[in-house]
Amino acid sequence: MSVARHDLFLDMKRFLSLIIVLAALGGGGYWFWVVQSAPLAANTSLTGYLAGDDIEGFAQATEPGGISLPADLGAHDDYQTEWWYYTGNLETESGRQFGYQFTIFRRALTPPTEFDPDSESDWRSNQIYFAHFAVSDIDGGAFYNFDKFSRGAAGLAGAESVPYYVWIEDWYVQEQEDGSIDLWAETDEVSLALNMTLTRPPVFHGDGGLSQKGDAVGNASYYYSLVDQASVGTVTIGEEQFEVTGHSWKDHEYSTSALEGGAVGWDWFSLVFDNSDENALMYFNIRKEDGSIQAQSGGSWIAADSSVTKVTHEQVEIEVLDTWRSPRSGAVYPAAWRFSIPDIGLEMEGRSLLPDQELSVAQVYWEGAVEFEGTLNGEPLTALGYVEMTGYGE
Repeated sequence: MSVARHDLFLDMKRFLSLIIVLAALGGGGYWFWVVQSAPLAANTSLTGYLAGDDIEGFAQATEPGGISLPADLGAHDDYQTEWWYYTGNLETESGRQFGYQFTIFRRALTPPTEFDPDSESDWRSNQIYFAHFAVSDIDGGAFYNFDKFSRGAAGLAGAESVPYYVWIEDWYVQEQEDGSIDLWAETDEVSLALNMTLTRPPVFHGDGGLSQKGDAVGNASYYYSLVDQASVGTVTIGEEQFEVTGHSWKDHEYSTSALEGGAVGWDWFSLVFDNSDENALMYFNIRKEDGSIQAQSGGSWIAADSSVTKVTHEQVEIEVLDTWRSPRSGAVYPAAWRFSIPDIGLEMEGRSLLPDQELSVAQVYWEGAVEFEGTLNGEPLTALGYVEMTGYGE
């Protein structure tokens, strides 16, 4: 959700290996500092981290209206967890469809009060960055996914507000002189180059950007979205390059302890509709161990002028119509849905555009392009978007 997120299962062995390698590069006594500071949690999913008790010294999201743009576009190192999350639906002039996900995550190893930034080593940091990059070639029936890890030091990774710039090594999103945003990610197999232009104001979810995820004060995130950025660029697969256009959705979220115990995962939907009001929808369910839905689940129904109608989970009816089993993880994910919000007059059915959009990187979860069709107050409409599903692999 793009809270967003993210059963992004952190493989602890890989995470510890990353810590040790990064620390070794810094040399000296820092090696011991960073290993001792690593979060050695028994539950290594992101859900587990968000539900953890080791939050002393970190800032927490507690007040509505706490987001100020552009100042809050960059990193919030005093919060434990943060992500800049881009998904999009693209197509060529001939109608060939692609989807993409590009996310940069930040994780603080220690509270700011326990870290002295004044050091003789430029490599010293208490911030770890990692990124996920995926391309869905819908018509080609192929899904490509990759990850990258780095430390938030020596210029290797970071996030700045003005001008907006978030990067991990050579992958980045960066503001241009005209205010548009460039996105770039490249691997040996695929690459993505996009220019994105804002078409409507930011959307602040929850209560003025305060998105509650549990009963306790502070079990929340600061969460805003840019729901429909006009996008133009290229998708390259192997030696073949495709000129594409479409739209991109950005979520930016930062928090400390945003989920409570008993949460096993979430289903997150982001949809942009083609009706005359150009509506958009963000909705997430936080699933609990007993099969129930956490009370704070919900979302935002967004109009063309970006005015927001808050949606609670009691208003939403979701029925799974089909499933897909991963041949790698064995997880069984929903693959088609019936989605209804009677209070808004929305009735629709949707499906994944490609069944296998499971990321198999250091974390295992499903995130992919979807399409929906149905009616809004009796008038037909369709939608493209993304769904993220976590917690199905355990």
